Amino acid sequence: MQDEYRTVARAGVHETEVNRSRFLCALAPAATEREAQDFLAAVRKEHADASHSCWAYVIGADAAVQKASDDGEPGGTAGVPMLQMLLRRDMRYVVAVVTRYYGGVKLGAGGLIRAYGGAVGEALDALGTLTRRRFRLATVTVGHERAGRLRNDLRGTGREVRDVRYGEAVTLEIGLPDADVEAFRAWLADATAGTAALELGGEAYGDA
Repeated sequence: MQDEYRTVARAGVHETEVNRSRFLCALAPAATEREAQDFLAAVRKEHADASHSCWAYVIGADAAVQKASDDGEPGGTAGVPMLQMLLRRDMRYVVAVVTRYYGGVKLGAGGLIRAYGGAVGEALDALGTLTRRRFRLATVTVGHERAGRLRNDLRGTGREVRDVRYGEAVTLEIGLPDADVEAFRAWLADATAGTAALELGGEAYGDA
């Protein structure tokens, strides 16, 4: 699994103009291929009068799904440069749709490649990106008398408590990078005088 990946901070649109042609790049996070296709369909519907709506998306932390379309532009001049820009920026779980309104001046193959790839790059810069890192879910179980202090100590060390459950004991769910597990185990034993239990769970991704 990838240790980290980047994705777009939010959905949005950024417009550029090249030789009187307007290029509107719509970007959105997409957890699944279906989400990417739904976003593409919505953009196409909104810009039904456009000359072209070319697209590319990358799904999976390891970029397992990569698809692109030139939507009528000369082969390889739109979708592929858009996809290459997403991959060059290490973007994952993201969909890009570049809608072109033709301005009357032909750009040629090289011009189209630069325009479509550039539209995606500029949109990423304008909308911003997030880095998401892989971590291991971990559960800490501790007595009620130590739970409040432990939560404060965790916060003080920059650890996010993702969930808290109260029962006979208090269960705190946190995320740990794999490399930190043994150091955290030692810190926890010290902070709770050995009274807390640590149980490791599965893996997930979270904001870095």
